[in-house]
Amino acid sequence: MLFETKFWKVVLSDEQSYLGRCVILFKRDCEELSNLTSDELLDFHENIVKKLESTFKKVFDATMFNWTCLMNNAYQKENPKPYVHWHFRPRYNHDVKFAGEEFQDPDFAHHYNRERKNFVSKELLKKISDEVKKYL
Repeated sequence: MLFETKFWKVVLSDEQSYLGRCVILFKRDCEELSNLTSDELLDFHENIVKKLESTFKKVFDATMFNWTCLMNNAYQKENPKPYVHWHFRPRYNHDVKFAGEEFQDPDFAHHYNRERKNFVSKELLKKISDEVKKYL
């Protein structure tokens, strides 16, 4: 986990096809965005969106960001249980070298590619996490 707020937890994903990919988990059970309170939405904007975007600009010089809240997979099950969460993908118009690895975004300026998968080692994930935490 990178950090948490009163209502949200931010977890760095081990799938880093887009360097800095995170999942933002809502702390209470909630199936629809329309059920979020004003305080929960304000917390998301002020303490998650602003903080993550600013941090990834500083740490890896991210160019832009994709935010998704789809919840489609929940409905692939017989008894669906959707829950509000967000996927955060920093996007880059340049290659990024970090910890001896090179991260590329060949789909920049287009929808992110769901087929791209780059699961990184626990060691590399910790290095990314440690670097990001310096700027949070």
